[in-house]
Amino acid sequence: MKKIIAIIPARGGSKGIPKKNIINFLDKPLVAHSIDYARQSQYADKIYVSTDDDEIANISRKNGADIIKRPLFISGDKEPTESALIHVLENIDDKPDIIILLQPTSPLRPKNSLDKAIKHFIDGNYDSLLSISPTHRFSWTIDGEKANPKYDFNNRPRRQDIKKEDINYVENGSLYISTYNNLIKNKNRLGGNIGYVIFDEEYSHEIDTYTDLKILESIAKDL
Repeated sequence: MKKIIAIIPARGGSKGIPKKNIINFLDKPLVAHSIDYARQSQYADKIYVSTDDDEIANISRKNGADIIKRPLFISGDKEPTESALIHVLENIDDKPDIIILLQPTSPLRPKNSLDKAIKHFIDGNYDSLLSISPTHRFSWTIDGEKANPKYDFNNRPRRQDIKKEDINYVENGSLYISTYNNLIKNKNRLGGNIGYVIFDEEYSHEIDTYTDLKILESIAKDL
């Protein structure tokens, strides 16, 4: 049996929405949605919330998570999430085989998708895994004053005519899984043999602004 833990990074400082990680979303603090998602798993042994904020810590604890107090020097908005993940691993005695990263800013996830992702990760012998979502938008890059298409605009396909093999996908930020060895070796949530799970397009939104919050609340009513 592999030891599996979930880590939810939830720092107190946020610029777009003050106290974003505990703002009310569907009648509960934002971070609670990710804790609930992890608690539904039959495979996750422990759920840790990494935070520098006492209010977030208290709310997370009440919702069933263990708390790892994050030092201020790795709590800034320019600090990579991996710093929090590695700090958690350094401060627990029983090292896991597999780490699940759940970001509070993605509160909407398909039901029962976590255990399906964990099983896929183990069965596929992956080093890391991420959730992706299809996008039907046409992408461009900018080179100085020049716009460069990443598709053939002379043969612009209709959305309903896009072939499965031609669909583009975005990293939706909702779910990541990594082996302990990959995270320690690469200092990155991704690396080695990378697998994926697909979440439908409505699960591709993240909350960074009040507009995002309104959009996700509207989407949630239809799920």
